[in-house]
Amino acid sequence: MESNQHKLDASGLNCPLPILRTKKAINSLLSGEVLEVTATDPGSLKDLESFCHQTGNLLLSSQTDNNTFTFQIQKR
Repeated sequence: MESNQHKLDASGLNCPLPILRTKKAINSLLSGEVLEVTATDPGSLKDLESFCHQTGNLLLSSQTDNNTFTFQIQKR
């Protein structure tokens, strides 16, 4: 599964950049591939949940560790 996992580091970026970069990265993936997004903007929690809901992509997980947020998103 490692071969179809991609990473996006949006650390240090403020809204709306994390969501815009995530959208661009997701668009370059094939269906079923997973994007791991790392962000530091607290707004990214709500933004990425909404993004997944609106686009039909699957939010596999979201974790918070020392003000860093990590998301696993699977492209539909």
